[in-house]
Amino acid sequence: MVPLIVICVYLVLLLALGIFASTLFRGSSQDYMLASHSIGPFLLLMSLFGTTMTAFALVGSTGEAYAEGVGVYGLLASSSGIIHSLCFFVLGIKLWSLGKKYGYTTQIQFFRDRLQSDKIGILLFPILVGLVIPYLLIGVMASGTVVSAVSEGAFSNMFAEYDYGVPNWLGSLVISIVVLIYVFFGGMRGTAWANAFQTIVFMILGIITFWVISDTLGGVKAASEAVEKRNPSKLMRSVAESDEQKYEKAFATWQSLAEYNYANRKANGKLLTPEQKEQAVADYKGPPIGNWKARAEANVAVANNLIDLTTAEKNDAYIEQDDRIMPATKPEWWDKEVMTGHELNHYQRNEDAVLQAYTDPIYSKNLGHPNELINPDKPELGTKWTRKRTAGVYRATKWSPEEPRAMSMLVFITYMFIPLSVGMFPHLFQHWLTAKNAQSFKLPVVAHPLFIAIVWIPCVLVGVWATSAVVPGTERALIPPHFNPNAVLPFMVANMSGPFLSGLLTAGVLAAIMSSLDSQFLCIGTMFTEDIVVHYGGKKRFTDKQVLIIARCFIIAIVAVTYILSLYEPRRVFTLGVWTFSGFSSLFPLVFAALYWKRLTKAGAYACVITAISLWCLFFYMSDMALNPHFTVFGMMPVATMVPAAAIAMIVVSLMTQPPSEEHLARFFPKKGL
Repeated sequence: MVPLIVICVYLVLLLALGIFASTLFRGSSQDYMLASHSIGPFLLLMSLFGTTMTAFALVGSTGEAYAEGVGVYGLLASSSGIIHSLCFFVLGIKLWSLGKKYGYTTQIQFFRDRLQSDKIGILLFPILVGLVIPYLLIGVMASGTVVSAVSEGAFSNMFAEYDYGVPNWLGSLVISIVVLIYVFFGGMRGTAWANAFQTIVFMILGIITFWVISDTLGGVKAASEAVEKRNPSKLMRSVAESDEQKYEKAFATWQSLAEYNYANRKANGKLLTPEQKEQAVADYKGPPIGNWKARAEANVAVANNLIDLTTAEKNDAYIEQDDRIMPATKPEWWDKEVMTGHELNHYQRNEDAVLQAYTDPIYSKNLGHPNELINPDKPELGTKWTRKRTAGVYRATKWSPEEPRAMSMLVFITYMFIPLSVGMFPHLFQHWLTAKNAQSFKLPVVAHPLFIAIVWIPCVLVGVWATSAVVPGTERALIPPHFNPNAVLPFMVANMSGPFLSGLLTAGVLAAIMSSLDSQFLCIGTMFTEDIVVHYGGKKRFTDKQVLIIARCFIIAIVAVTYILSLYEPRRVFTLGVWTFSGFSSLFPLVFAALYWKRLTKAGAYACVITAISLWCLFFYMSDMALNPHFTVFGMMPVATMVPAAAIAMIVVSLMTQPPSEEHLARFFPKKGL
């Protein structure tokens, strides 16, 4: 309960700050959306950094480092530090200047004016909102996961199906409401103040989290050496030979288990004699958890050559054991070749199969309140298992071992297209317009890369260390196989610190999540109000107060829609984030050309947008709606195809159509000295 109380106190403090910031609100829609262009260097740095450092950067990077290794830092953090600052300098200052000169509030207003096209807004609005919503989902999903993970056992009788802690849906709901309240009343000024406060909080607490976890693991050197010993592939792009050998041995053992279970079902449970089963149990050396008896019996069956299956039956056995969906039409090789672990992974897994663990006595016998002992007379057996642990044991003992993956150089390099997304983030555009003057950009341009390193390095290292952390006094992995990557960071925080500190550190993670949610909610409300309602309804039709009400109502609607979608969203935070960023990156040629290429035409802009979003939708569909985290196109990240294709379409069509008039271009490309 202590961590939950600490989190609640933090949320109350944040609401108090939001209420304070709302007292500075000047009452106009311009102040609500852009803080009257009054944000100075420090507040601009904090709001820009807080906006870009989302759940993707904390929860997502830790989970992805756990799954893929230390190379995650090189994928995005190192390039983002440079590319983000370049975008602030190359795009941000110029857009701020044009925005202040011509009174823009949103991206679409700039593109409408620059391209002399009213319809570009109709095309861009649903695309930008459609890409922002998955971005919002990242934060809403992660907030629920974090709160649920650290509150296990907080209640005595409530929420048993959520391990007696705060349900994910309730944690996400509370965080969404808190963000909604201070955005609703404070607008951009309240958002900027909240972002500054939360950025300071999550940076300070992030450093403390890193220190606490590393200290618990024996220090940076000891934690890293443990990874080098147990999972060396997590420290390199390629797969270490020792990891490959370990996987092949584990997969062969698992194949024997799958084949035994299949053959034993064929024999109506009588493949072994009662005496052989007793001997199997007596000879078993592994931990007696999960389906350990079946594993013990499989060893005896293999030793006595009792398993006699055809090749096709073996493949059927692997699919069934791994809870994969049996193909309706089996390939020609099915009855000729035994599938490999890599081939097995191509078949979709029925994730709902894990629900069997809660009713199957093999896995559920220790299920209960995590603060109660399994057997009061034998305290050494520990406390009862949570539903998460029960499901974890099911996955770890029933499913096939996780295949180690190498990362190709081509994928590694093409990840550098993704940070270009900041150039088209609508919420970042809005933050740029809040700057008091061009000098306000100096501090963000210089300090942003340093801040990224301060946040990303600890998060990535914690994720890598988690792969090799063990239960104290044993060699058993602290985190079981097939663990949810989204839950790695809160799990490490909850298990590596005391209750009070755990609450503080969790507050730091939530601070990072909320510091981006607020800007995105406000941005979508501003876009709908300015680009749809006011633009097509007419400026004179609405009073300034009515515009304010419309913006606030749409923000409420977006918060509600995002929350509802989060209840059905199972994807990895990092993977979903990469797809969202890829969509924005594919539109980068448009904003760059609009600012620096006079020959850009309206038709060229349409070609760019349509090509970008068409390829994004195609690749997203081909990736099984982001369920495949390793999807590539021509061996590269999909964005590496999308950006050049959009740029080529834009250039070719622009050169084939009539250029803008010189008078119009003079508004955006003034001659030097004038």
